Formats: sequence, structure tokens, C-alpha cells
Amino acid sequence: MADKNPKPSSVITLGGKGSSLSAASVFAVANGLAQVRIDSSILDKLNSSSSNRKSPPVKCHIPIPKILTLEESRAFLLALLNKLLLSGSASPVLPVLISEILNTGSKALDLGEVEVSAEEVGVLEKTCASLHGICGILDYESSALSTIADVVAAISCEASRADVGALNLMDSGDGFSVKDEVGVASDLKVLLNGSKLVGKVEVDAVSEIPKIHGSLREVVRMVHLRTRVELNSGGKVDKAVGAGKAVATVVSPLAASLRYLGESSLSRANMNLNSIGSDNLSIDGLKNAYRLISEAVFEEDYVKFLHEVNGLLGMVWEIVIWEAITAFVSLEGSESIGKIGVEVNGGDQKGNVGKKSEKKKKVLGKGTSVIVQLVKERLQSGGGDAVDASSLLGKWVEGVHSFLDLKDPEFDSLLMKVKEILESNESRRLPKLPKGESIFNYRDVFKRHGAMALDTPVFELRETLMGKYGEDSKLIYDLADQGGELCSLRYDLTVPFARYVAMNGLTSFKRYQIAKVYRRDNPSKGRYREFYQCDFDIAGQYESMGPDFEVIKILTELLDELNIGDYEVKLNHRKLLDGMLDICGVPPEKFRTICSSIDKLDKQTFEQIKREMVEEKGLTIETAEKIGTFVKERGPPLELLSKLKQEGSEFLGNNASVAALTDLEILFTALEKSKCINKVVFDLSLARGLDYYTGVIFEAVFKGATQVGSIAAGGRYDNLIGMFGTKQVPAVGTSLGIERVFNIMEQLQKDQNQAIRATETQVLVSIFGNDLSQAAELVSELWNAKLKAEYMVNKRPTKHFDRAEESRIPWMILVGEREQNEGIVRLRDTTTREEILVPRSRIVEELQRRLTPSS
Repeated sequence: MADKNPKPSSVITLGGKGSSLSAASVFAVANGLAQVRIDSSILDKLNSSSSNRKSPPVKCHIPIPKILTLEESRAFLLALLNKLLLSGSASPVLPVLISEILNTGSKALDLGEVEVSAEEVGVLEKTCASLHGICGILDYESSALSTIADVVAAISCEASRADVGALNLMDSGDGFSVKDEVGVASDLKVLLNGSKLVGKVEVDAVSEIPKIHGSLREVVRMVHLRTRVELNSGGKVDKAVGAGKAVATVVSPLAASLRYLGESSLSRANMNLNSIGSDNLSIDGLKNAYRLISEAVFEEDYVKFLHEVNGLLGMVWEIVIWEAITAFVSLEGSESIGKIGVEVNGGDQKGNVGKKSEKKKKVLGKGTSVIVQLVKERLQSGGGDAVDASSLLGKWVEGVHSFLDLKDPEFDSLLMKVKEILESNESRRLPKLPKGESIFNYRDVFKRHGAMALDTPVFELRETLMGKYGEDSKLIYDLADQGGELCSLRYDLTVPFARYVAMNGLTSFKRYQIAKVYRRDNPSKGRYREFYQCDFDIAGQYESMGPDFEVIKILTELLDELNIGDYEVKLNHRKLLDGMLDICGVPPEKFRTICSSIDKLDKQTFEQIKREMVEEKGLTIETAEKIGTFVKERGPPLELLSKLKQEGSEFLGNNASVAALTDLEILFTALEKSKCINKVVFDLSLARGLDYYTGVIFEAVFKGATQVGSIAAGGRYDNLIGMFGTKQVPAVGTSLGIERVFNIMEQLQKDQNQAIRATETQVLVSIFGNDLSQAAELVSELWNAKLKAEYMVNKRPTKHFDRAEESRIPWMILVGEREQNEGIVRLRDTTTREEILVPRSRIVEELQRRLTPSS
């Protein structure tokens, strides 16, 4: 368990330039995990202000509501301290006294009778610091609960072998989806990805998870937005009017969400084990707590209201922890407490487990398995061996309680681990670019090779797309066109390009295109329904294998320039594949469907592919096994080519294979001369399932830790354009999956601890006041100098600092009344927070100097 009297491990500074009070800081100080420091600059300011005050001080007793717990009382004092500092009208005496009391860790928080000014009396009586302090606790704890409850619910799904069909929610994009419900479902799918324990038992307490947990997410966000503002609002008397009602309006939905989350969690806990043996965790207890909350609102006793909500939050935390314990016991019981007389879902745990069930391996989800392993490690590190089943269970209960204790030193690490698991889900779309110039790098490479940009419609006639993609044609999205035409969303950029070339009677064309494509697929790791492709194609009659060489060369240039790390380009030839299948005895009418099977070898074993070819596609076992001997061949291009051309090779007796080997010899020689053949692997298992390929085919694969499938692919398609016109125009091209490349680049930057920015802004022009014209003049000078700049006009410095730090803008130009009068600006380094004074006339020159890399 966490230390009940934890020693402070950090310091919270209040009153400094750009500082603000967060909910996390309130929780830390309220629980003795952090000490408080008042910035010396605000103390100097208060000293100066109090020395000029004319009104005499008065003696005042600062009461702390008796209903508050020690944690709530400390939160109240911290919020009060911050409001006194923000008011600017306090003397240093009271703030220093409050900070000293908070830092002593004493349970006696009575400030006694103190001398205060008339202005301080107004702050003490009217700022509702007790409300906002408790809101800080609710904000932090409910946010953490929202995350942990999702993780625990996912583990319960496995413990109860539940049907998780309710998690198959997708944002429809039409504005009628509840995004938080979709978000919860998506997160649980990430946690349960790969689990072999879910999908059998229909359970209401599981089916309702997206709605119950999604609602909590929504109200937690509302509470956070209100709390962030209230904690850092100045101690003005007029701002307190209606404060209790405003807080109740936001927190009342939180109370309702907590009640229903608790009921749902308790249902799953009781489902995991027949009983958890605690009267305090009944649904009646939750209903009674909610009744007290409702009564407090009715009585307009808002301090009592928040106190009761905080009590309900603690109760729900306890229930979620018990759900975690019961789920863990249900999953691990057969291995560790087989002799315990407790009935566990999924089997008899009284020592009657058969050998077969003992040996059966439990396959948890990729996310839940990480969390369960962390729990195991925590229990093992607890020390002491349990001598009987009862003591082992007691150790588990204590260990899981400690693991999920917000005051535990490692709790933040747990939250970060959960965040890491969820963010590693590569089926999510990333809304930001790891490198701001990535797409422009692509264009530079294409233009270097003389290509022109082309844009094609997002939808095509259905007949244009059908019959081009083999077995993947089932993934095409169909549209019902109001004009009566059958249309479909484009599946790739290649077929629309071929249609464009044919329609316009072109005989040669080098083009590139960066656009979205659509697949009616099941979203999973590296697979999306909507995503960007980046294509480069060469259409027309050229020297033999010239365009093929250039396309592969361009692909290596792209991947090298993006600096993603080690990769390989697997390459084969469609005619060589056809020759191989002919040699093995595959009927010609089955070439394409067998190629589709071979194309799955990077995801499945050959035994699985062999079973598909024999049982589903009608090949003999002998034919399938002979195919297996060929597709195992892979290696350096010229070396493997030489082997295939040796005397006695079966390929030399097949016309299609001989033609392919001749093409490949020309291609590999050119790639060797261009010094990029070291990136290419000749691989006879590469098939590419699309019907339109006729010659060279290739696929680029990243060889690092981040596995996302192929990152680029392409090949020659000599007959596709002719399908849409009277001329056969040969063509070859490549397609790069932008999202997959960005996933790799983002992970590389994370590994290197590099920050990922959503924009490339270099400087924020901050005008402290409301003079837009001043901002317009200064930022326009920066824009005219080709600097990337944004501006902000606001009286509150914290707004400016928050904006710069959240957006990771490296530089700020600060202009207040003093700077304006003296004809200077302050140039601030956001990273180091160092500031220098610069003459207003030289700021552009100074920025250019600092932003220009030194030679």
C-alpha cells in the first residue's frame, strides 16, 4: 500500500510569471504529496501594495467548514491561497501563514484569528475557495478514474468471457455519433486486441460500457474546463455571485455518471466472482450517496454537495478497485489459488481443475496483458510468501489496492503506460504530421523526375472499378447516385489514373497524386477505411524496363529522404509467378486466385496458405507443396537471378518465366549501377493480389520495431489503360501509404524524445492588452520577412504563455505598456524561459539571426 503519511516529493510554485494552479497540484498538496512555494516576485508586489494601503487591518477568524475532510480542507486552503495572490490586494502575511500550515503537514489546520485588510475580508468571504478546492480534487480523481475504469472493464470482459460486440462502434462522420462512446469502444478494442477470452457470453454490464463510460468521459471534460477556470480566476467579489449554482450545474452530471459507473462496475465485479463480501459496496450504498447529493443541491448547501460528491467518487473508486481484484482472481485463480474454496467464473477453482484446463494457455489482449503483467510484478515485489489461500488472497487485495491508489508514487507511471498502449494503436488516425515538410518532400522528389500533379474525382462509376482488384473488390464502397448511376468511392489512385489517361487520349504521362482512398475494411493495426495514398506513375512506350527502374529508384529516394530507418523493397515478376504456377500444375484460370493466397504469406504460415489452396481453391496437395518449394526462395537480386537461370532450372523451360528473367536481369543491372540494389530483395513469395499487374511487382517493408505492414507497393500494369479506351498504353507505378509512414516517423521521434508539433510556427507575438493594431503591425513585419508567426492579443499573461507552451512555439515577442513606451520588446525563449530586451526596430533582424542555423 502507499504510505499513509507520504513525504512531499515536489514543490508547487504559486504567483510566478505564467504560473497557474492545476487540479493535479491541488490533489498533490491536498494529500501531502507536494509542498507550496510562493514566488518571491508576487511577495514583493504584495509588500509594496500593503505598504500603500490606508484602511486599518481588522481581526478575522477564517473558519474551515467542519464537514470537510482533511484532504478537502487542505484543497480549500490552497485554492484560497492562490486567490489571495491573484487578487493583488492581500498583504504577504496571510498567504505566507497559509503556505506554512500546508507545508507542516499538520492535521490541525485552524488558522486562528489573523489581522487582514478590508480587501482580504472580501476575498475570504466571497471567492468560494472551498468549492473550487474540492472541484480540483474531483477534477483530478475523476479524470484518472475514467482511464482506470476503462482498463479494468476491459480485463473484466476477459474474466467473464463476455461478448464484446457492443464495442464495434465507429464514428459515422455525420454528426450523429456520440464521440465519447465511440472513443471508449475504440480504447477497449485496443486493450482487447488479440484476446482469445472474449466473445462468448452476452452480459448487459459489458454491453453498456460504451454508454456509461462515454458519459463519464463527457462530464469529466466539462468539470475539467470549469475547474481550470475557477481555480485561476482572481479573487474578485463580484465573480462569486452564482458560483455555487454554476459549480452544481457542472458537477451534478458527474454525480449521476459516477453512480451509474459504480453500479455497472459492481455488476461486473459480482459477475467475476459470486460474491465480493462487502456490504459497503452495494448498489443501495450508491443510491444512498446519490440521495444525499440531491438533498444538498435542493438545500443549496454547495459545500456539502461537493463533499458528498467527493464521497461518492471515493466509493466508486473502491468499487472499481474491487472489480479489478475480482477480474484478476478470475483470470489468475486457476494457476495460483487452485485450492481456494471460491467459485470463479470460467471453471471450478476448488482443486478440481483437470489437467487439460490447467495447461490451456490464456491469451489476453495485447493491452490487458501488459496491465495484468504489471499487477503480477507489483504483487511479486511486495515480498513475503503466502502460507495459505487466505493470506494469498489478502496479499492480492492489498497489492491491487496499492497498485490503483492515486497517492501511490507509481500511479502516474501507470496512467502513462495506459496512454502509451492506447496511443500505440496504429489503427487510429493521427491528425498531425511528425514533420511539417513531409508531403512537400514527396513532391520535390517527384518534380525532380519531371512528374506533373494530377487530381482525380473521389468517386468513379462502379463499372470503372469492378474487376480490377481481384478478391479485394468486395472492399469497394458503393454509392447510390441520385442521377441513377451506380458509383463507388475510389479504392486506389491507379485505376482512376488509367481511366483519365484513356479518356484524354494520352500516350505518355508522368504523374504524381496525393489523395484519400477508401476501403470497406475492418479497421485494425495499419488498416484503415479512409487514408491517404501518395502515387507516382509513368505511362507510355519507353526503353525496356526504363520506367520500372525509375519508379523503384524514386521509391528508394522517397524512403531515404524521409529518414525512417532500415527498410527493404521485396520484388518479383508477375510472369515469373505465372510460369511458376504453370510449372507446378496450376490451371491458368486459377492463377489469379492462387496469387491472392500466396500474397498472404507475410501474414500467415505456409501451412495455413496450403490449407486454403487445397480445401477452398481445389489444388492437389502435391501442387500446393511444390508451390511451397518455390515461394521459399528469396535473396540478393543478382545472386538469386543467377540461381534461377542455371542450367537445368525448370524456369528455363517456360516461356513466361524466360521473358520475366530477361526483364529482371535488365532491371537489376540498372539498379546496381544506380547504387540502390542493396535495398532490394528478390522474393518469389511476393504476389500482389490485384488483378491488373502484368510485370514487375514490388512492396516496401519497414524493418524496424514499429510493424505496420507494407509501407509502399506497386508494379507494372500494361493492360489497364486499354480497358478504358482504344489504345493499349503500358504503365508502371508505385503507391506510398502516408499514414503508415507517419506512424513510423512519430514512433521514431518518441523514441528519440523529440516533441511532435502540430504547426511550424516559429514565434508568437504577444500583446498584453487589447490593441489589435499593434499586433497587426508587428506580425506583418515578421510575415513579410518570411517568418512563421502567429499573434495573440490578451490582457492576461498566462494566456500567452499557455498558448506558446501548448503549441511548442519556440519564441515569443512580449509587448506590454512598458515595452511600448520605451520602444523595445522582450524576446522570450519558450524552452529556457530566458528573456532579453531588443529594440523594436531590430526585432526582425534578431529573430532571423536566431532562427538561422549556424554554419
